[in-house]
Amino acid sequence: MKKHILDWLITAACVVLVGLWAYRTFIAPHGRPPVSSGWSPPGAQAKLPSVKLWLGSQELAAEVASTRDEIQTGLMFRTNLASNDAMLFALPVPQRAEFYMRNTLIPLSCAYIDEDGVILETHDMKPRDETVIPSATATVRYVLEVNRGWFESNHVAAGTVVRTEQGPLRKSLREAPY
Repeated sequence: MKKHILDWLITAACVVLVGLWAYRTFIAPHGRPPVSSGWSPPGAQAKLPSVKLWLGSQELAAEVASTRDEIQTGLMFRTNLASNDAMLFALPVPQRAEFYMRNTLIPLSCAYIDEDGVILETHDMKPRDETVIPSATATVRYVLEVNRGWFESNHVAAGTVVRTEQGPLRKSLREAPY
């Protein structure tokens, strides 16, 4: 188990370093170019274990992506997402998140969420758009993807706290068997 955690932390540190290098080299001086290459799975991943989330009084059923492959694959190649379904990405450490829509066919919105479960910012994303959407801070621990427009139509905005049946995200997901 310790080796798995160490491998995960090393991988996360490498991803952060490469992301910072790419940001400073390509994005910061020239705006935000589309991502031109990168890893992609051969197809959609199987449905992941889910958790019930509450955002204020609104309820979502969110699949939890917590491994590197699950996070990298996300909702790629899926053709639909039920109105109150979502995907929650549990990042290994707080970081500056950068999400994009490679091979994602569904119009989505995403929320960057801190370690305490507070939504920091939301963004609308376009299907198949590989332009990265960087977070404004380096404190993102979770990313929640929903159907585009869900946040607005449910009056969920920055400052809203996301919680589970067991309480805070951090406590609930750490104890979860994913």
